[in-house]
Amino acid sequence: MKIAMTTEGTYPYGFGGVSVWCDQLIRGMPGYDFRLAAIVATGTERLVWPLPGNVEAVDKLPLWSTAPAGAAIGRRNGVPAVLLRELIDSLLDSSPEAQARFTGVLRELFEFAQRGHLSAALGSDKAVQLLSEAWQERPPISRRATPTLHDAVSAMQLLDHSLRPLSCPPPRADLTHAVTNGLAALPALAAKWRYGTPMIITEHGVYLREQYLQNHKSPYRWPVKAFHLSFMRRLCALGYNEAGAITPGNIYNRRWEERLGAEPARIRTVYNGVDPADFPALWGEPDAPTISWVGRVDPIKDVETLVRAFAVVHEEMPAARLRLFGSPPKGRESYLEHCQALTADLGIAGPVTFEGRVENIRDAYDAGQIVALSSVSEGFPYSLIEAMTCGRACVATDVGGVTEAVGDTGLVVPPRSPKRMAGAFLTLLQNDDLRHRLGAAARTRALENFTVHGAISAFHEIYGSAGAARPGPGAPIALPTGEPSGDLLPWEAAR
Repeated sequence: MKIAMTTEGTYPYGFGGVSVWCDQLIRGMPGYDFRLAAIVATGTERLVWPLPGNVEAVDKLPLWSTAPAGAAIGRRNGVPAVLLRELIDSLLDSSPEAQARFTGVLRELFEFAQRGHLSAALGSDKAVQLLSEAWQERPPISRRATPTLHDAVSAMQLLDHSLRPLSCPPPRADLTHAVTNGLAALPALAAKWRYGTPMIITEHGVYLREQYLQNHKSPYRWPVKAFHLSFMRRLCALGYNEAGAITPGNIYNRRWEERLGAEPARIRTVYNGVDPADFPALWGEPDAPTISWVGRVDPIKDVETLVRAFAVVHEEMPAARLRLFGSPPKGRESYLEHCQALTADLGIAGPVTFEGRVENIRDAYDAGQIVALSSVSEGFPYSLIEAMTCGRACVATDVGGVTEAVGDTGLVVPPRSPKRMAGAFLTLLQNDDLRHRLGAAARTRALENFTVHGAISAFHEIYGSAGAARPGPGAPIALPTGEPSGDLLPWEAAR
């Protein structure tokens, strides 16, 4: 069976838990041939993972490289202006019919994109004019949010780059597996529309939720943010609707997926797993009271809260140490510098060490008496279940599937709460019996529930079921008629 696996910003060009999961799955299924369609930034990225032998090829789908040449709007074989206006209206419309309108127009735009014209059309002056006119026809939510011409240019540029994957050849396979929703679903949708290829979606974190978190601090004005988030919401809803199976990495994700229209019967939770042979129980602890943290140094991991929490711990336990293992993604080095500067401001630059990536991740867990997770968004984090398998007690934020992983074998605190996190750290560092008892229980829980063998067995079944009935390509969806109504999405307008 041939599987087209689509990723965004992760495997095989980036590190992190999602990439670990991809590599585990492919290596654990040697009877399947995989072709990777990796959405990347510029196309200049280099492989950071040695590819398993059953990976036949890797296709890069760059978002920010030079746009493909082609006609714009209104020229022969170009994109009709009415089609772009329909796309814009479907994103500004909050009526129940808007999702169907978006689905229809996106499929039509895919057909145009395959002739190489879509990017030129979205970046044209005419497209900017169409968005400006659509905004003018709708009252702004406030004077401060009145859209400008610059907003229209920015919004159409974001839309152009987001839709670049539609201009690439759809992957040919028996099944397309999108390892996230959103942009990574575009190649899977294209393959379904062109070849009738069934698709499945696996979400570790909730894609749309993370878009909201990331856009909160983006440099764009509110009209641009609202427009782009509306596009992401429509695209995620479409991905859920078209997927034959949706396999979140935790139960928490189901609430978002069902809210966006995913049928409950098509959702099956498959927890991440680790190989127990790679994470045998740790014996002994460091002499100094030490907290270990493992991950990428990124705002979504909220290292800042972790540092502030440790400052409280250090005040009560001057001998305590915080060791952080991981590096920032390319382009996010400023966040690492910010966190390092914060340790200096708080007077803890000595006992806090940023140690970069470690060759053997088990050594990072061995370095601490307890392991911390401080994220504001997660799926089912590997660092947590790896630490648990090693027998380390954990303090983690209550996000995503964290409580499902930890159960009663660790301490869970609210995100962005330095004092609560510090209190949990002190509870475990000052109570050896409790720390050891929770660590032993954590290992038992991980071995019983979160092994890589269980995850791979589930996907053997899912692949066979999803790929068994392969329909032919469907007919293009007719665009709905009628005037658009409404303005921004309700939860966007309320911000």
